[in-house]
Amino acid sequence: MDPHYDAQDVARCDLCEISIVQSYCDFCHVNLCKPCIGEHISDDYSTKHIIVPFQQRRSTPIYPKCKTHQKKSCKLQCKDCNIFLCIDCLASEQHNKEHKLSKLEEVFHQKKDHIHRDKEEIKEELLPFYEEIATEITNQIANLDVDYQKFTTQLSKHREELHKETDNAMDQRGKEIDENKLKHLSILTKHLEEIKQLQSLMQESLHNLNEMEDSNEVTPTIRYSSKNQEFSKLPPKVIVSMPKFIPKPIEKEELCRLIGKLTPLSTTLEERVFTAKKPNTSVRELLDEPEVLNTIKTGHEELRSVTCLYEEEIWTSGLTTADIKCFNTQGVLQKTIKTKSGKRPNDIAVYSDGALVYSDWSQGTVYKVKNDQTEEIIRLQGWRPIQLCVTSSGDLLVTMYSDDTTQSKVVRYSGSTVKQTIQFDHDGQLLYSGNYCLIKYINENRNLDICMADRGAGAVVVVNQAGKFRFRYTGPPSSTKKEPFKPWGITTDSQSRILTSDCDNHCIHVLDVNGHFLRYIDNCDLEYPTGLCVDKDDSLFVCEGLKGNVRKIGYLK
Repeated sequence: MDPHYDAQDVARCDLCEISIVQSYCDFCHVNLCKPCIGEHISDDYSTKHIIVPFQQRRSTPIYPKCKTHQKKSCKLQCKDCNIFLCIDCLASEQHNKEHKLSKLEEVFHQKKDHIHRDKEEIKEELLPFYEEIATEITNQIANLDVDYQKFTTQLSKHREELHKETDNAMDQRGKEIDENKLKHLSILTKHLEEIKQLQSLMQESLHNLNEMEDSNEVTPTIRYSSKNQEFSKLPPKVIVSMPKFIPKPIEKEELCRLIGKLTPLSTTLEERVFTAKKPNTSVRELLDEPEVLNTIKTGHEELRSVTCLYEEEIWTSGLTTADIKCFNTQGVLQKTIKTKSGKRPNDIAVYSDGALVYSDWSQGTVYKVKNDQTEEIIRLQGWRPIQLCVTSSGDLLVTMYSDDTTQSKVVRYSGSTVKQTIQFDHDGQLLYSGNYCLIKYINENRNLDICMADRGAGAVVVVNQAGKFRFRYTGPPSSTKKEPFKPWGITTDSQSRILTSDCDNHCIHVLDVNGHFLRYIDNCDLEYPTGLCVDKDDSLFVCEGLKGNVRKIGYLK
């Protein structure tokens, strides 16, 4: 066997090293071809060899020897005494027959299943959760220079006003800033090290679980004790409040006191709770032939957006009017809201409590409307808001472009507070097109991926919850459509499928959670589909841009 190609070579017999392996000794852990089985057994007749087909290797439990009856193997366990027993132990009546017994084989396989579940939980859920925590802390550390530079700049402006006699006092305050930064960095670095240490422990545990899963030794398997409960107790979240520089009016007396002060760092602990992901047990397949269930005539001349929390309230907005209209599923107009500026909204979304939110790119603002009261929740400087998405956690995702129209990004808000900015990939390259294109509809998938229909780039761009690039969909491998793929609206369903409208080709692309093309929805006489949304029952609502209609489509079984 060439060692350079051993991963691609077939398994060979460990004795002759030539013939292809056909059997396996589950006691000695040796690969065997048929001619070598006899030689292997004859080498040591005192050993109870266990020859099994190679495909079933490491499947036979190796039972512990009885301490009382040396030639017997223990295949039972006393639940009351917590000891292993052989058949002779029971026959000799030395053990209380009223005690409860369990078969070691059953316990062995139960523990094997537990080991496998623990391994999968660490690999699929716990480690990614800790990775997100580590990424969050790393981003905080990376942003420290920018955050603290604001204080340095503010301090420099105040320095100019106080002239030369304030230099010594200003230098003292500058040292305080640096000291706070070092403390801040130390706190976050320490917390990151703690997280990484826990990650290392889980990796070590995962390695041990892999070895135990491959092992057929009963004793260590039986004695295995899960650490997952311990890992599930997440460390508290360290929240460090930024200090504030508070300048005072310039006076020549007591300059050091009057310069102002930097508030000290304050550190609080916020409890983290690990919640295991619940599998989606209700699988809904795609219909062979999607069908139009209803058509709502909105009256919008150029319909752009549709959103709904419940089927009874279907909100719509267009390109030529400030009106945001709400219809029921029968197409009856329920209410109309006008934007505060009198300009058209760029997009609309709905919070879980039924409050409407809309973006006004002309004013650089985002408004929330609840109980007929309009409240400004976001006002941007240097950027313009475009499309919106309310996430499952209640955050608001806003796509936006810079005033000079060269860059685009996604910003996550909690209320009016920025929680996350997504703009660059791991190589520092822009994730989204920067040309002047107002169409960047966005949606959060059930696995918390953030999916954008970037019309300017002719692609659906998907990142994970932490903002790391996952994939870019630019159309199916072989397209039957005449026009280039330029997505418009985007939504996701309960099966984590991604649906995006292909306006120029009058159809909708259906993708799986990993961006693989599944099918078109193109048999419903759609004309210039734009905005999309899916309600809680997986009914698809599609805007027909020029007709001003919303089509309700059933596409799942």
